[in-house]
Amino acid sequence: MNVRGLLLDLDGTLYTESGPIPGARETLTRLETAGIPYRYVTNTTRSPRREVVRRLRELNFPAREYLIFAPAAAANTLLQGRRVHALVAEPILEDLAGVILVDEAPEYVLVGDLGNGFDYARLNVSFRRLMDGADLVALQKNRFWQEADEPSLDAGPFVAALEYASGKAATAVVGKPEPAFFEAALWDLGLEAKDVAMVGDDPESDVAGAQAAGLVGIQVRTGKYRPGNGGEPDAEIESVARLPELLGL
Repeated sequence: MNVRGLLLDLDGTLYTESGPIPGARETLTRLETAGIPYRYVTNTTRSPRREVVRRLRELNFPAREYLIFAPAAAANTLLQGRRVHALVAEPILEDLAGVILVDEAPEYVLVGDLGNGFDYARLNVSFRRLMDGADLVALQKNRFWQEADEPSLDAGPFVAALEYASGKAATAVVGKPEPAFFEAALWDLGLEAKDVAMVGDDPESDVAGAQAAGLVGIQVRTGKYRPGNGGEPDAEIESVARLPELLGL
């Protein structure tokens, strides 16, 4: 497979809660030796980029903040200077420094993954702000993520609940699989979509999303991957450890 650059998912692709995917660190070393540029593209909406860098370094992966593309930073650009009611994890707020956070009369309701922080009261306040005229923006709409040995609900089901209750579709989704999210990473790499492959465990957000944006989609059989879970990747490999072989490195 002939590609000039890579976009790499993190959780479920390079590592899990228990540690690095076997061979993942060696794969990144071989990419750097071969001079193939890459960016990390993640849909995490619980941790700011600073914390993602810390986690990567803790696992001995190359980690610099400019390498990481995450939904909160994209939302910060989109909503710069706007009044926002944020239904997001508190640590993410540092990546939203450019928005005006308010509880009353927002222009937008911004939703990310709150985990156990989602409750009736908080969802109901967000619903009321939407009914008062605010627009809905989702950091991402993933249905679930892989937590330890079991899947857990992600932000998508809660975004869908607010859409259904308010009768308003999200005016923007800023993370994967949105084309603009991939395009920002491509612009940073300085490469065209046809020359870049996205490597991930999510057949919808990672693989199909990348393909819709014109990239090559590579499915790994780790993380949230399940046999027969749909999609038609351009290539499928056992794990990211097999990526150098696929690329002929």
